[in-house]
Amino acid sequence: MLLKVEDLKVEFHTYRGIVHALNGVTFDLDRGEVLGLAGETGSGKSVTALSIQRLLPPNARIVSGKIIFDGIDLIKLSEEEMEKIRGRRMAAVFQDPHTYLNPVFKIERQFLDILKQHDPDVIKSEKKEREKIAREKAIQMLKEVKMPAPERVMKQRVLLAMAYSLKPDLIIADEATTALDVTIQAQVLEIMKELQKKSNISIILITHDLGIIAENCDRVAVMYAGRIVEFGHVTKVLVDPRHPYTQGLIRALPRTDKEVKPVSIPGTVPDLVNPPSGCPFHPRCQYAMDICKEKVPGYTEIDGVRVACFLYGR
Repeated sequence: MLLKVEDLKVEFHTYRGIVHALNGVTFDLDRGEVLGLAGETGSGKSVTALSIQRLLPPNARIVSGKIIFDGIDLIKLSEEEMEKIRGRRMAAVFQDPHTYLNPVFKIERQFLDILKQHDPDVIKSEKKEREKIAREKAIQMLKEVKMPAPERVMKQRVLLAMAYSLKPDLIIADEATTALDVTIQAQVLEIMKELQKKSNISIILITHDLGIIAENCDRVAVMYAGRIVEFGHVTKVLVDPRHPYTQGLIRALPRTDKEVKPVSIPGTVPDLVNPPSGCPFHPRCQYAMDICKEKVPGYTEIDGVRVACFLYGR
C-alpha cells in the first residue's frame, strides 16, 4: 500500500462561517493502482487532493485524521520535510495549464528549475554539467509524452511531462483532461496510462466524468458533501451501484438508447456551512428514512464494496 487516508476532516474559515469541506474521508491506494475520485462539483475531490499534497490555502486547516504516504504521516511533517516529498515522490497535473505555466519564461527554463531542485542526478552533477544533464532529461520527458510540436493543445502534455520527469510514486491528476476536446483528451489519457504502466506509478484521477473513470481506473471512490459514500472496484461500483447517490450519477449519464432518457438528481449539493443533519444526501434521496435524518451512516461492506447507507446496515 502506498497511501492511506484515515478519517480526514478539513474545514475552511470564511466570512459566512466554517465550511466543513471534508468529513471523515477514508480510502487507500496501492502501488501501481489508478484510483478514481468521482462526484459533483463541491463534493470534496479537489480538497482531498490538496490535503494529500499539503497545499491547502491559508484559510483552511486539517482538523483531524491521518495521511499515511509510504509509512509516513504527512500531517506531522514540517513544510521543509514536505517539500522533499512534494515534487520528488508526489506530483500533480491540474486542469488549466495556463495557471501553472509561466508565460514569461520558456518551457525549457521552467522544466530545468524543477529538475535542478529535485532530481538527484542533476543535483549531484558538476555545476557546469548541470544544465546539460537537466536539458537532456527534459527533452527525453517531452518525447515520452509524444510532444511533436509546441502547439497550444500541447500545454497539458508539458505539465504531464513535468510531473513524470522525477518518476514519482504518485501522480494526482485533478480534472487534468476536462478542458480538452474528446480527441486530445483520449490521447492524453492514453499517454498517462502508458507512463503509469512503464514506471508502476500510482495515480489518483479526479473527474466528474464516470466514462473516464470506467475506462482508466482500477477502483473508484464516489464523494458527496465531503465524504466517500461508495468505494470499491470500478466495475462493481459502476455496473451495480449500491448507494442512491451513485445510482443517481449513473442515471444522469447520456444514453445511446434513445428510449432511456437521462434523469438528473433532484435538489442541489448541500451548503457545507450549514449541512443537513444525519446523512448529507437524505434531502435528495428517494429512499430516505427517519434514521437518515438523525444519524450519519457508517460503512457496510458488500461484495468488497464499501457503502455508507442505512439501506444496507444500521
